[in-house]
Parts: sequence; C-alpha cells; structure tokens
Amino acid sequence: MIVDERVRDYIHSLEPGQGSLLDGIAREAKAGNIPIMKKETAALLKTLITAKRPGAILEVGTAVGYSALLMAGAMPDFCRVTTIEKYEPRILAARENIRKAGAEDKITLLEGDAGEILQSLSGPFDFIVMDAAKGQYLHWLPDILRLMGPGAMLFSDNVLQEGTIVQSRYGVERRDRTIHARMREYLYRLKHMEELETAIVPVGDGVAVSVMKGEPR
Repeated sequence: MIVDERVRDYIHSLEPGQGSLLDGIAREAKAGNIPIMKKETAALLKTLITAKRPGAILEVGTAVGYSALLMAGAMPDFCRVTTIEKYEPRILAARENIRKAGAEDKITLLEGDAGEILQSLSGPFDFIVMDAAKGQYLHWLPDILRLMGPGAMLFSDNVLQEGTIVQSRYGVERRDRTIHARMREYLYRLKHMEELETAIVPVGDGVAVSVMKGEPR
C-alpha cells in the first residue's frame, strides 16, 4: 500500500460507482485475478479525461476493456479511443464488453504486440494511457513521445509498484529487479525531460501524469 488503508477505504466509500456494466466488469476482473485500474486511479483518469476533452486517445493495455469504456463514458462525442492488447483471452473479453456497452464506434481494439503496433501508428494523440507490462514502459517511451502533440497528456499507471520503488534493488525479489530498475529509469526520464512537465501521484499503485509542453493543436 502507498496510502493508509483507512484513507483508501474512505475514498472508495465516496465513489458512486461507474454504472452496472462497468461495476460488473470490475467484480468479474477481481474474481478472476485480472488486473484493472484501482477505483481511485480510475476516478483520477476519468477526471483528467473530462478536463482535457481529448479528440484522440491511445491506451496501451486493454485487459478486459474496463478503462477504455471508462474513458469512452467521459470523453466528448467527437473523441475516439484506440487501445492495444495482445493476450487473446482478454481480447475476447474486451470485445464482448465493448459490444455490451454499444461502444464499437468509439473504441478500436488493436490486437498484437504493443511495441510493434506503436511503431506503426502515426498519431498525434491528445491523451495516452500506459497500463500494460511495467518493464516495457521505458522501451515504449520513444514512440509514445513521437505520438504526443503539444499539450498532449501521458497517464502512466502502476509506476510506484505498491511502494517498492523506494527500496534498493536488493530489497525486491530477484525476479523483479529488472522491472524495478527500468521503472526507476522511466520515472527519472519523465521528470528530467525538458519537453515534459510531470507529476508523480501516489494514487492507487502510483500514477505519473505528464504533459507535452507547447501550444495544443
């Protein structure tokens, strides 16, 4: 945990819910140990989408479609979401959830390796969500930056690794050390790139919110 559990539980108690479909998707994901955004992270994402009013959203890591549908419900009518997923069982579940929501005209699901697909996209996107393999964020960053126009926002989830990011590499499991090192480098770059303004927020499992400097298009 990054924040006190009582604070987290209180924040959760204030949430009105996301509607029967999304709340049902969240319950099923929890029962099946499928990672989706934590409630407080989802609330932050929805608020930023509402404030930004993007015209084009890119999401890396669809899972079962929860966050894509969350954004589709908050974005303007003219906006569209492009989301990427490579794990076949989750692709099938996401497509079914998108169908149930009647959001096929708002959400385009691209199947395959995120690194390869990112290289093929041209953008620009006004809002990008990174919510996939944490060890790959650093590798994907050059293409992500290429796809961001001035004023675009990058929302990187799961960046504090449940607080273990502050530990030395010897304080985490050996199997996690590479991911730990890459995430530290990723956050350092976000905070030290002149073209970005970044805040790291200890919400959920940690979120980095970055804005590309310059006048929006």
